[in-house]
Amino acid sequence: MPIFALAIPGLGILGAVIMLAGLVFIHELGHFLTAKFMGMPVEVFSIGFGTRLCGFKWRETDVRLAAIPLGGYVKLAGYNPEEPGAEDPYGFLKQPAWKRIFFYSGGIIANILACVILIYAVGIGRDRFPIQSVRLQVQEGSAAKEGGLMTGDLLFRVDELTLSQADWSLEVVPHIRSKPGELVSLQIKRDGKQMDFNIAPRLQGDIGLLGITATPVVSTTPIRPLTLGDFIKAVPMAFQDTAVMGGMVLQGFWKLISFQSSVKELGGPIAIVQYGSEAAKAGWEAYLFMTAFISMNLAILNALPIPIFDGGHIFILLFERVRRKDMAIATKEKILTAGFYLIATLMALVIFMDLMRLKK
Repeated sequence: MPIFALAIPGLGILGAVIMLAGLVFIHELGHFLTAKFMGMPVEVFSIGFGTRLCGFKWRETDVRLAAIPLGGYVKLAGYNPEEPGAEDPYGFLKQPAWKRIFFYSGGIIANILACVILIYAVGIGRDRFPIQSVRLQVQEGSAAKEGGLMTGDLLFRVDELTLSQADWSLEVVPHIRSKPGELVSLQIKRDGKQMDFNIAPRLQGDIGLLGITATPVVSTTPIRPLTLGDFIKAVPMAFQDTAVMGGMVLQGFWKLISFQSSVKELGGPIAIVQYGSEAAKAGWEAYLFMTAFISMNLAILNALPIPIFDGGHIFILLFERVRRKDMAIATKEKILTAGFYLIATLMALVIFMDLMRLKK
């Protein structure tokens, strides 16, 4: 899909390709390192699927770039975890359950850590650059969208909170969440024109949601040099902002699973290319923040208990431990095959939705 997107004019494809390839590399690196922790040799470390295009040999591992850029994989030497009946000469299946769970969790952990590090990088100099506003990403079908807000709007004020004085994650977001069903006053700027909106957040669980995410827009002129305190202060803020972001992504997935959101809101590889390209053009802060957001999405998506995904393998292992008996290999193969067809269908759907959005 990133290659296909080269045909779409004005995308600024390079930034998006680096984003996607980098996040896939980080995810697979997590699996690679956990395999090494267990003392398991890795036969293949691949970015992409299918035919090998190029690569190099590092010890026993073939590090390769493959033809289909829709993910990646790590294959243990002599054994493929996706094929339960495959020969296992190095004893992966004989490893304790916690080690195998750790292997499957490696990519998820790596993507979450990447999110923390990227947000930390953005946050180091946050206090040096005065924040005047945030640039909005507005979800389709949300209260914000129906109320008139658009992706790209610059938000300057929410009720009495101004973005130049109030912290977005610690003050503005909790304020919006505390107002389900109540009108919230928002002041934005669009195409150089100031506009005011009154929108009521929708009740979701016990909080109010407008359906927006935001990237800080800061002054390009620092007000003071970096200090040691900036590096220290950014650590707890990075973990806190990562937790807030994770909660927002989880809510988005739950809304889809519980049919509270339309499948039209799904975004696939083409949508990621578009958002990544727009973020790259907006500046390094927006680019790193968007990369962190996509990384968190990948982490949570892979943690879902769906066969083929890491979370599916973990769920099967936990189920076997609870029943104190391994499932039959034939049963596992059927479950993984069903998971493959489910994910293939979902991938076809999101690509179709991406193409439909391009036509608009």
